Amino acid sequence: MVQHRFRQATPDDAQALHDVERAAGVAALGHIFPPGMYPFPSDEVLAKWQAALTEPGVRILVLDDDGDHDRLACFVAHDERLLRHLAVHPAHWGGGLARAAMDVAVAEMDDPRLWCLADNDQAIGFYEHLGWQRTGRRKASDYSPFPDEIEMVLPRD
Repeated sequence: MVQHRFRQATPDDAQALHDVERAAGVAALGHIFPPGMYPFPSDEVLAKWQAALTEPGVRILVLDDDGDHDRLACFVAHDERLLRHLAVHPAHWGGGLARAAMDVAVAEMDDPRLWCLADNDQAIGFYEHLGWQRTGRRKASDYSPFPDEIEMVLPRD
């Protein structure tokens, strides 16, 4: 098994976090956020990362891209209970990075929970494969057109 070296993100990583989120979001979520109708909210997303990088209790772990030193391969952000965000740059899809990032984050969490876009079948399938279960709770997402998100929990034995 390949051992990945995640590191704690720093404020200097804000733009790189934004760039991975944008690349992954545009590639995977066009059916939810059609780019011609809902352009990627760059300013809001960058501000979100800048705030999260200084928020107490939030861990943002990143994996540098060995092939492109100005880019991240993936990241995972979480606090004690909530997996806030997980993204892998499309150039690295299918390489096991999402699972590696998830494993690192979950090991640091108590009673892990997450919110996922209800129509993001690929992500939901991934989470369910790892044992996450839907709670039945729903809420509107933060970005227009405000599609539903579902809550999922990872039961611990």
